[in-house]
Amino acid sequence: MDYSFLQHYWWFIIALLGGLLVFLLFVQGGQTLLYQVGKTQLEQTMLINTLGRKWEFTFTTLVTFGGALFAAFPMYYATSFGGAYWLWMLILFCFIIQAVSYEYRMKKGNLLGQRTYEAFLLINGVGGLVLLGVAVGLFFTGGDFLINKSNLTNPGNPVISSWANPWHGLEAIINIQNLLLGLTLFFLARTQAALYFINSIDHEAILLRSRQQMKINAVPFLLLFVGFVVTLLLQDGLRYDPSLEQLVPRSYHYALSLLEMPVVLLLMLAGVVLVLTGIVLSWIKPTFRKGIWLSGSGTILTVLSLLLLAGWNQTAFFPSNIDPQASLTLANASSSFFTLKVMSVVSLIIPFVGAYIFYAWRVMNRQPVTSAEMQEPGHKY
Repeated sequence: MDYSFLQHYWWFIIALLGGLLVFLLFVQGGQTLLYQVGKTQLEQTMLINTLGRKWEFTFTTLVTFGGALFAAFPMYYATSFGGAYWLWMLILFCFIIQAVSYEYRMKKGNLLGQRTYEAFLLINGVGGLVLLGVAVGLFFTGGDFLINKSNLTNPGNPVISSWANPWHGLEAIINIQNLLLGLTLFFLARTQAALYFINSIDHEAILLRSRQQMKINAVPFLLLFVGFVVTLLLQDGLRYDPSLEQLVPRSYHYALSLLEMPVVLLLMLAGVVLVLTGIVLSWIKPTFRKGIWLSGSGTILTVLSLLLLAGWNQTAFFPSNIDPQASLTLANASSSFFTLKVMSVVSLIIPFVGAYIFYAWRVMNRQPVTSAEMQEPGHKY
């Protein structure tokens, strides 16, 4: 367990958390389908309640993903969160109004009314998904930042990194490749939300509309995903060259990295096959209701492989578009050896946490949501 191993280990943990997060974003996707799948207030309440059983998993995974990234790679946290802060503030706003909406939508006497909170859920679904995709896209497209570690000795301005434009992350939204990833995430989440409704709700009309929405959203998702992957494989990348002791550009870096890391390539291929299998079986078999598990597992593997591609193989996982030598890699952006080692011991509890989440999920979804349940007294979102 040398320093390099720990750096790669923690990037794997972060990539795995990222995969789990993208899978759980079906909650946001479901919020955008509220009025397409639910045509009556009762049906909409059924949809919100089946999503409400899972929204905390998504929120907690997002916080854990961000916390692990901060603890393991604080230089990235300081550079991205400290520089592109308008982008991150918009993402934070989208998720805050989601939490408020689930807690207060059905509270008696709320001043804003149900429709306002449902509008908040729609904002979280559209804005949260697209903006998160844009933020993840920065792992490949980079940002306009500079790093000057000598500032640590300057008591008047002890700031290591600085953003080189006044937009502070908003410029990433108009980057075509970032938008491509954001829209891919948007349609993926909507597709998986439809599959989740099929699996978790016992209502004939909702099942029929969910299958229709799955088909409607699966096509643009697949086209956008292919477009993003092709763009990525044709893209140049920055890679650390030990002989020169500096970062150097390499043509078709991400395509070559996949060939140089066959395990990552196999993970990606397996993930894509699982996602396609879940969609195709749900498309051609009207009685098939387990598509969310195939598609969800495939999503986790695909996102895991993409994030490993962004950071492993001496790749700059956050390139600087101003000064390439300021770009962040696992080697120059991580915490100390001692910190990573202690964190690695703590990470041994992750399988137990995962087992608890699986158990809690099974308990909450033991019985499908029905219209009769929504008319019974008790807590509802």
